[in-house]
Amino acid sequence: MSGTISLFEAYNRTAYPLVGHGKRNIQVLKDVLSELDGKMESDVYGSGELIEDFQNKIAKFLGKEAAVFFPSGTMAQQIAMRIWSEKKGIKRVAYHPLCHLEIHEEEGLKHLHGIESLLLADKTRLIQLEDVLNMDTNISCLLLELPQREIGGELPSYEELEAISAFCREKGIILHLDGARLLEVLPYYEKSAEQICSLFDSVYISFYKGIGGIAGAILAGHEAFVKESVIWKRRHGGDLISLYPYVLSADHFFMQRQDRFQQYYEGAKELAGLYNDCQGTTTRPVVPVSNMFHIHFSLPKAKLEPVLVAVYEETGVGFITRLNHIDDETSYCEVNIGDQFASIPKEVIHQAFHVLNQKLQEALQEK
Repeated sequence: MSGTISLFEAYNRTAYPLVGHGKRNIQVLKDVLSELDGKMESDVYGSGELIEDFQNKIAKFLGKEAAVFFPSGTMAQQIAMRIWSEKKGIKRVAYHPLCHLEIHEEEGLKHLHGIESLLLADKTRLIQLEDVLNMDTNISCLLLELPQREIGGELPSYEELEAISAFCREKGIILHLDGARLLEVLPYYEKSAEQICSLFDSVYISFYKGIGGIAGAILAGHEAFVKESVIWKRRHGGDLISLYPYVLSADHFFMQRQDRFQQYYEGAKELAGLYNDCQGTTTRPVVPVSNMFHIHFSLPKAKLEPVLVAVYEETGVGFITRLNHIDDETSYCEVNIGDQFASIPKEVIHQAFHVLNQKLQEALQEK
């Protein structure tokens, strides 16, 4: 059976999946709607009590004057870059080489808005204060992503963030936060969302990642910025006749999970420790700084996948849903801890890692 089933299929068949909040299926929305009055008025083209109340709630949570709900973070962040570029009269922004806008959006910033990018640091590390101090300051906006997902969810120190923020304000450079996973980093920094966002002129957060909603994002900042964002949202086709399925699920899971990220963070550190005890396996960071991290294996994807499927079938524990190819010798994956990890008996997890370690040792000996 192991040779005929994909890693994703095997994971979905396990009794004890380790990562995330659970399956993304229609039941997620049904659970949200089952608790609501069917006569509640929906939003209409971005207006109405339902969406406006939620926007005001999140603006207050982030410590910003106003906020607007978008169907996607891609739309929200490109619009933020457009507004700041026009305000400063400079169609150039700076960010990390592995920023979402650079590698996942088909050069949308360039082709839709005519905005060029200045890439800071290199692909292997975080943007540091020194990079910012030495960069070409002929930019409108500097975007920082917290955590930096593509290198394992790493984070700068809070003191470094403060220094970068102070430099940008001194030089008149707008500082924008890609906070898709903002709630995930609050336990590490031991700061509120408002405290972190106070360092930034604008901020985006996602509602389908750690929060676990269906889709959607918030873009927040001062009143004038948000009013202009609303106009650009209409220009981008983001004002659907109604966004309430996204808004309601975002609100529901935000309220349900906003206080659980310390639990997810502790779970990530525990899980990373178990991986680091296995042969040929290391995590990045070694000690996670949020509920996410990367796992690097000293086996190629083609050789490791059947090993993992065999462990899933033997133990009933699902470790990961997909593997990424690095080269002929190594592979890696991303892990995000959510509700599921704490629900699994510790003895089940430890036994599964014992089996995993044994099978990794066997596979490495055959390498």
